[in-house]
Amino acid sequence: MSASKTAITPRREDDFPEWYQQVIRAADMAENSDVRGCMVIKPWGYGLWEAIQRQLDAKFKATGHKNAYFPLFIPLSYLEKEATHVEGFAKECAVVTHHRLEVGADGKMRPAPSAELTEPLVVRPTSETIIGATYAKWVQSYRDLPILINQWANVVRWEMRPRLFLRTAEFLWQEGHTAHETSEEAIAETETMLGVYETFAREHLAIPVFTGEKSESERFPGAVTTLCIEAMVQDRKAIQAGTSHFLGQNFAEASGIRFQSREGQQETAWTTSWGVSTRLIGTLIMAHADDDGMILPPRVALTHVVILPVTPKPDTRDAVLEAAEALATELRKQPFHGEPIVVEVDRRDLGGGVKNWEWIKKGVPVRIEIGPRDLAQGTAAVARRDRTPKEKEFLPTADLPHQLPGLLQAIQDALYQRALTHREEHTRRIDTKDDFYAFFTPKNREKPEIHGGFALSHWCTSPECEEEIKRDLKVTIRCIPREIGEEAGECIVCAAPSRRRVVWAKSY
Repeated sequence: MSASKTAITPRREDDFPEWYQQVIRAADMAENSDVRGCMVIKPWGYGLWEAIQRQLDAKFKATGHKNAYFPLFIPLSYLEKEATHVEGFAKECAVVTHHRLEVGADGKMRPAPSAELTEPLVVRPTSETIIGATYAKWVQSYRDLPILINQWANVVRWEMRPRLFLRTAEFLWQEGHTAHETSEEAIAETETMLGVYETFAREHLAIPVFTGEKSESERFPGAVTTLCIEAMVQDRKAIQAGTSHFLGQNFAEASGIRFQSREGQQETAWTTSWGVSTRLIGTLIMAHADDDGMILPPRVALTHVVILPVTPKPDTRDAVLEAAEALATELRKQPFHGEPIVVEVDRRDLGGGVKNWEWIKKGVPVRIEIGPRDLAQGTAAVARRDRTPKEKEFLPTADLPHQLPGLLQAIQDALYQRALTHREEHTRRIDTKDDFYAFFTPKNREKPEIHGGFALSHWCTSPECEEEIKRDLKVTIRCIPREIGEEAGECIVCAAPSRRRVVWAKSY
């Protein structure tokens, strides 16, 4: 393949949305299903989700949480108990109204009129209400608190403009739900889980994020405070990669989660919820993939190394395959962040170029080629996915097992630094309205998605000013960042006094 060509067309700079779809296709991660708005997650994509799930689950359990499972169907009356919550999800819900089908006079299946439910059931958009009803049964005394539970599940939020991994009608996620004796404990829980998400994004996904609080208009429906992590991807838009909500006593009051206090009084519990979803995979693709396909950070790669035997002649084939398997065995003995290194030997009877490019597009961190000449010299050709496809280094085979963990960490660090540099290059402090509007106005009308990036600008906390920017530019406040302290200034919209800058961006 010539230097002028890439494995993925169109390139990022030519059509980012289509490039994203083609990366998913080339890496064989997922595809659209026959049900509009839903997707089939294929083994390569689901394996990535399993890695994310396994590693996050360990972090949840290390902070005292346990897993449980709650029903998929939620009675409509449960949602109605919390007015703000139902208002926030009303347009996105899928509703079950019948429990049986029948064959009509035209021979087609239809809901049986006699099987209409006495109360409609909402297919789980999120589980605050049904979990609240359950916790109300479990909690009698302060001795029953705290409850620290997480569930891995699917949810349905009817999506009008689906996009694989980023927005689908049904998606996979985890949702933590906790109940506490005091507001201080619940707030501390909210902060702890935000820290878990930030650490995971940075150390495992190699993605730098801003952490902070959402503005009132961007909060989770019914929450008192929503904290979030916000990532910048390669088209300079933001993706909300995780949220942690302090729910106050709103949901507990609606659900009746009450307990006898230490003083013998009846009190209402304080609750939280927090979650990430398969949206993380979309974020990962948009943050790291290039014009040759996916690039997987080693910490979450389902295969760390692929060994490609080069067998041009039948008389050397057995020796090359034997050497490849022997090397794989030695590499698998090496740990990487406490987990075994996963090695695959590609023994398929395909051309070397075909196999090599397939693994490039899948994003495997390290490719190792072994052929007859390598056997004679005691070396192997090692290629890193974070570098150009033709860049190889010939290393002694005997040294590879000891060098591999360090090599994988070097790739992990390089991907993070690349993403951080990209964010820093496209984040600006902007103090005038004219400069702000120019920053978010596309320079090329044929490519309206190309704009500035993240703007750190002052805001007076007025919802009217926030709405004006959203209406004019389709730019929202992504978060009130923790990384930037208070600083006197003037609101970017109305010039009223402001105490701090916020992160403004276009987003997915």
